[in-house]
Amino acid sequence: MTKVYFLDRCQQYWLLMRFDKPIGILILLWPALWALWIASDGQPNLLVLTVICLGVVLTRAAGCVINDYADRDFDPHVERTQQRPIAAGKVSPKEALKLFAVLIGIAFASVLFLNGMTILLSFIAAFLIASYPFTKRYTHLPQAYLGIAFGWAIPMAFAAQINTIPLVAWLMFLAVALWAIIYDTMYAMVDKDDDLKIGVKSTAILFGDRDREIIGALQLIMLTLLIIIGQLQMLGFFYYLGLLATAALFIYQQTLIFHRQKDHCFQAFLNNNYVGMVIFVGLMINFW
Repeated sequence: MTKVYFLDRCQQYWLLMRFDKPIGILILLWPALWALWIASDGQPNLLVLTVICLGVVLTRAAGCVINDYADRDFDPHVERTQQRPIAAGKVSPKEALKLFAVLIGIAFASVLFLNGMTILLSFIAAFLIASYPFTKRYTHLPQAYLGIAFGWAIPMAFAAQINTIPLVAWLMFLAVALWAIIYDTMYAMVDKDDDLKIGVKSTAILFGDRDREIIGALQLIMLTLLIIIGQLQMLGFFYYLGLLATAALFIYQQTLIFHRQKDHCFQAFLNNNYVGMVIFVGLMINFW
């Protein structure tokens, strides 16, 4: 019985941390890798690379845990989230808080192997992760706050690699923040009807019938920022080939969300993993 209980606890914690859905890790990891490859001219320090990757995994898991804790009264009323461990009563809110503390603690301990600037930036990262889930109660722009939280990996990666945060890092931070608004609005379009009923705010609700046009505009701005980054860093053909592939993926995403069908909007969200991947592949080949 003890072994069965232990295995059940592990399974529920695994689900709570969303390790069964690695898309969240990947979509956060790709920009961190962009930043490391640009900061290091394609030769990142192995320790920095390891700590940043570990930090992405741990902080994403911690973010999922605190998100479900914050939404424990909302999730049972949303079709997509009813079976999450806290909503289904399989993990208590107290257990979730303990797990969040452990994950943040391990992530912070790993950052201690890096320089002082990165350690200081990690305090801001922890605050952003812990506070993000509560923003959907007070503003229709939680996706923008998520963008800041996810984008914070960019200055941290530059600081860890070169102990400074140049202009190109802040341009990339802005591009990643806009990207988060893009894909998380697509994600929020899936829950729009339920969110309206229970009073949860989102950019999908704020944008209304203009959601597709605003997403399209943000996609254009993001691509423009990435082109500017390429010019500033004097990146080559393969980087821009990656951006061309990104533009094609954005067009495809627009076709998916055109009729605002829930399953197609979710597919558009998932498709952003390929956006992160093609940009990173372009950077890797550029620095070979």
